[in-house]
Amino acid sequence: MSELMYTQFNTTRNMLLKKISGLDPQSIDVQPIGFNNTIHWHIGHILTVTEQFLFGFPDNSDNIPEEYKNLFGPGSKPADWPDNVPSVEKLEQQLKEQLERLNSIPAKKFDEKLPQPFLGNETVGELAVMAAFHEANHLGRIHSMEKVIKNQ
Repeated sequence: MSELMYTQFNTTRNMLLKKISGLDPQSIDVQPIGFNNTIHWHIGHILTVTEQFLFGFPDNSDNIPEEYKNLFGPGSKPADWPDNVPSVEKLEQQLKEQLERLNSIPAKKFDEKLPQPFLGNETVGELAVMAAFHEANHLGRIHSMEKVIKNQ
């Protein structure tokens, strides 16, 4: 089972990284009609939520700055951002580094029970599956937003 987990993380993350490298820089901070956020926000959100789910951010992880929780966490939005938001290039590099850490999670870790169920998940492995699903979901939103922005 854990091999499939690594495969899913690598497949989805590499598709995300490929998408980021091909983005029109003019589109990343556009919030199209009907969408709550920007492509820039989605990229940071994927990084932040994966860090929360699998590495205990912000309490147990210092791999990304604590301010990311306010910038990219659930309920956040670009309209509330200060002037010093990390660039997409910086987020892209952090996503690559995070993938290395994801691939370093020992397979046995996925069998561990969570201290308490989280979003209906009871083990680290179940939460990892949720993280992979979450990333793929937001990648789909990025694809959709890109198409809408091109056609506006």
